Amino acid sequence: MLKSARFTMPFVSKQFSAEQMFMITMLLVNGGNYLYNLILGRVLGPEAFADAAILITFLLILSFIGMTFQIVTTKYVVIYNFRKRIAFIRLMTISALLSGIGLGLIIVASCNLLQKVFHTQSALMFVLFGAGIPLYFLMSVNRGVYQGKNNLFNLSKTYTSEMISRLLLTIVAILFVPNLPTTVIVASGITLSFVFGLQPFQKIFFKKPTLEKREMLSVQNIATFFALTAFYELTQIIINNSDVILVKHYFNNQEAGLYASLALIGRVVYFVAWMFVMLLLPKVLTLQKEGKNTQPILIKYVGYIVALSAIIVATTYFFPNLVVNLMFGEDYLSIAPLLWKYALATSIFAIANIFAYYFLSINKYTPVVISALLGLTQIILIVMFHKSLEQVVEMQIISMVILLFFQLAYFFYQNKKNVRLN
Repeated sequence: MLKSARFTMPFVSKQFSAEQMFMITMLLVNGGNYLYNLILGRVLGPEAFADAAILITFLLILSFIGMTFQIVTTKYVVIYNFRKRIAFIRLMTISALLSGIGLGLIIVASCNLLQKVFHTQSALMFVLFGAGIPLYFLMSVNRGVYQGKNNLFNLSKTYTSEMISRLLLTIVAILFVPNLPTTVIVASGITLSFVFGLQPFQKIFFKKPTLEKREMLSVQNIATFFALTAFYELTQIIINNSDVILVKHYFNNQEAGLYASLALIGRVVYFVAWMFVMLLLPKVLTLQKEGKNTQPILIKYVGYIVALSAIIVATTYFFPNLVVNLMFGEDYLSIAPLLWKYALATSIFAIANIFAYYFLSINKYTPVVISALLGLTQIILIVMFHKSLEQVVEMQIISMVILLFFQLAYFFYQNKKNVRLN
């Protein structure tokens, strides 16, 4: 059974569990990532920030693809013994590097096309971004090993290293190299942060597997789980980022920049929810491996997300101008009335999402596939109804309510079915 280790830090008199330290660290990391976005928003202004927001959106997309490698790595690190684990990690490392190089080359080759599609001032930013993709996928495998081993301390350090390096490198470049285009600065900072995010790098990556024939990996099972996870992550990419991309297409740069700031503030719920997903997965896998009931741990983490979401939505409803003014400044106040609606849409999505990852971890793939397809209704609704930014947000609320309804219906159906069988 995975146990939550306890440790004491020199500057903290009170003992914290590894899980508590992980939660605190991830909140700080998310805060640092928001500070990074806020600095860019304030320094660049709405129009220039629209270009930077495309890179930030690309980073979010990349994080979902990387999460496929991380989740698959986490699962099999939990269920495999030491020798099979080494062989599996080697397989994932090779797959991550080859996939990263392939995707990176595609983005580099398409840089001029991407510049035209998204109306950006520079094509070089896509070249720099593409160069960092293999590093990001390798970093995701590294994190998956730590997550599967429940080494939350080192897992936290990889996220902290990535966040701090990106923040500092970008600020230093903006202050001391003012003649360099801001899009190039942002792209360079993102790529270089992946190098720091690989730390601490594990020695297990350099070990050679020594498996006997009877211990060979079930490559077919791994490939099936990888494909299903990749499919679901692809839909997450589309659901989580299609609104920003569609707004950039349908609206002018001023409105697109305003919406990008709205998305960054509203998505705080989603990133907080990810913290609980990372804690949930290894626990569910371990309980399932031991033949124990996994539902109580799911309900526990859903409760956490609901409580945090309620606080964030209430804050953005009662103090929208204060939140927008503090984070981005007066130039962005026009989107304040939409803030609570966007936070609500993201909250519903975060709750539905934790159910989907729970089903994925216990090998119930049908609800994952169906919920992914239901989530894509967001794109259809936005394409059909986009007269204003408010209407775009309202379409997301509708689609997320449909998604959550299905997840809850399936969960209660399964629960009722299990009761009958017992």
